[in-house]
Amino acid sequence: MRKAFLTGGGLLALTMAAPAFAADAAEGATAPGDIVVTATKRATSINQIGAPISAVSGDELARMNANSLSDYITRLPGVVFNDYQPGVSEVVIRGIAATTYHEQGQTTVGYYLNEISIVEPGFPIGIPDIDTFDLDRVEVLRGPQGTLFGSSTLGGLVNYVAKTADASKLDAAAETLIGSTAHSNGEANYAGKLMVNIPIITDRLAVRLMALQRFDAGYIDNIGIGKKGANDFRTRGLRGSVVWTPMDGTKLTYMLSAQDTRLDDGTYITTAHTYDRVTQRAEPQTTGMLLNSLRLDQDLGKIATLTVIGSTDRKDNTTTFSDPYGYVTGITTGPNAAWDTAVANANIKTIEARVASKDNGSAWRWLIGTSYMHATKYSYDQMWAPGAQAIIGSVLAPNDRIYGYRSNTLNEDLGIFGEVTWKPVPMLEVTGGGRWFHTRAAGDVLNQASFLSGSTTDLSGHVDQRENGFTPKANITLHADRNTLFYATWSRGYRVGGINPNAGLLPAIPAAYGSDKVTNYEVGAKSQLFQKRLSLDLTLFDMEWSNIQAREFGPGPSYYSYVVNASGARVRGVEFSGAATLMKGLSATTSVTYQDAHLTSFLPYEYAVGGGYASGSTLPGSSKWSISNSLRYEANDLPGKPALEIAHRYLSKAPVAFGSDSTRGGFNIVDARLSAQLPHHVRATAFINNLFNTYGILSGPFTAQTAPAYSIVRPRTIGLRLDWSL
Repeated sequence: MRKAFLTGGGLLALTMAAPAFAADAAEGATAPGDIVVTATKRATSINQIGAPISAVSGDELARMNANSLSDYITRLPGVVFNDYQPGVSEVVIRGIAATTYHEQGQTTVGYYLNEISIVEPGFPIGIPDIDTFDLDRVEVLRGPQGTLFGSSTLGGLVNYVAKTADASKLDAAAETLIGSTAHSNGEANYAGKLMVNIPIITDRLAVRLMALQRFDAGYIDNIGIGKKGANDFRTRGLRGSVVWTPMDGTKLTYMLSAQDTRLDDGTYITTAHTYDRVTQRAEPQTTGMLLNSLRLDQDLGKIATLTVIGSTDRKDNTTTFSDPYGYVTGITTGPNAAWDTAVANANIKTIEARVASKDNGSAWRWLIGTSYMHATKYSYDQMWAPGAQAIIGSVLAPNDRIYGYRSNTLNEDLGIFGEVTWKPVPMLEVTGGGRWFHTRAAGDVLNQASFLSGSTTDLSGHVDQRENGFTPKANITLHADRNTLFYATWSRGYRVGGINPNAGLLPAIPAAYGSDKVTNYEVGAKSQLFQKRLSLDLTLFDMEWSNIQAREFGPGPSYYSYVVNASGARVRGVEFSGAATLMKGLSATTSVTYQDAHLTSFLPYEYAVGGGYASGSTLPGSSKWSISNSLRYEANDLPGKPALEIAHRYLSKAPVAFGSDSTRGGFNIVDARLSAQLPHHVRATAFINNLFNTYGILSGPFTAQTAPAYSIVRPRTIGLRLDWSL
């Protein structure tokens, strides 16, 4: 730990020493991170917002060779990534999580694409990981965002901002990639991506189309099926937009976004410190998303603007699991061992309308709006054990099915929200806001008569619960000068409840669980110094999480899951990020987060040693330290304008689950990239990710309940990437 911290601290000291080198920096240099963001529902420079916001621009994503969330999200302060399997990997902000796997209820972080929610309430069947190609930026807001965005933002939110059609110019871009990952049995990684933007009527009507396919070679050997590099992963995406400006002040934007993935086998290992897994069949997984949205931006004259966004989003997921327990037949190896198939789909419909005042020099600024979400979801899980019917009969094993579980849920979320900012003097802003919400969570679950349910009849549960509430926010921002501000915020976020996944199975399992909430207190400062060659961002926060939705498991052989509302937690921490131009062509960035996240009261769990988890227990996956550094040199005076970048990140150890001795983290990862400009608008980037081939455990949440299931850092990956733009 000492060595890792000194690595981060060394670059931090270098950053803080930037003024000593600033005289050699190019005149007019701007601080990295000076980006206009919209996740506050207004277009504002990130350096002028009194809130902890990070943003990664499309150019930065390309420079770091980022394709998916895991490539960049952990480089931001206060953020970790529960990288388990595609579609069930979750961003965690400020340690607000009760597992390193997949929250049983609604996610604690909200996910948005151009301000449209892409994850439904309740247990999400998939969390789309939007490919970075043709994104304008990715915005991350830390701390609860319940006022403007509603539920599922206990820790914060991620807002992908995709580029839409531009009627002012013809544009096109392409990207190709070829690479190799250690332990992939010689199979290559590759990607091909293409974008074209066509004005149809100059400044009035345009179309933009983007298509991509990416293949990441597997690096985990499945000994059970005799396949090396079994976890091949393919992503395909298609995005299109039409932007029509029929008259000045009126703009209509239609966007379609589709993405599907296929994973050939699970990404978890079953033996620690190896690249091996043992299952009796492959565990493929497919996910899909089809999002359609229509947006109106209308100028209402000198006073305000109107924004209306409507969307429909369909998602689906199919997964196969291999079960090693020898249910009924005692067979644990070969093709006759038990296996599980799960299919699920969700339909999400949203609409939001808001009116925002213009920045016309008034002492008052305001925003008021309303939103509505209607989400339905269906899932059906079945487990099969060949030969089971012959042993225990057709009642408990019809057609060899020893488990059957169906779920149908409906969620509705209505909100009315607003914020008012008063500026009594030019340097001071006082903001108050809130959201009134009404939510409905209805659901039916059915455990079919089976061996694993232990019942000769179907067992069912039904819930239809409603909740009203108010989520407040208050903020004071002091602009000491044009380049320095200080702020203090009090805010809340909440997460809706729902039907318990095994309601009706046992009398001890409650039919439903309720909402939980986080109350956040934070103070921060942002500053740009020495002609914007040095940028600093510091936040101190204290968060109280109450009525936690905790996922628990029953005993074998079924290990059924359920949710209880119990206990509370407290997370205190410090987030720092800095960026500096050290000398001409040389720049550095760093982010350092320290946090202490622990239970504040006993969390009861009937099947745990001692009947639960003690006050003071660390929240799963909540590392005390996360550090990210980068050093970049650009020789713009040389032919080809070559650039070299070294990036480092460190994650300290943290328990993977309550009551588990297994940990994740405790590793340093170093990446290197060398790029140069080639003729014909092509830039070539050679890269090495995980330069020292570090072995690191990212997750392992089931080690305490069943067999080990660890996810690990991708081994050393080398490659060449070519980017072309018109």
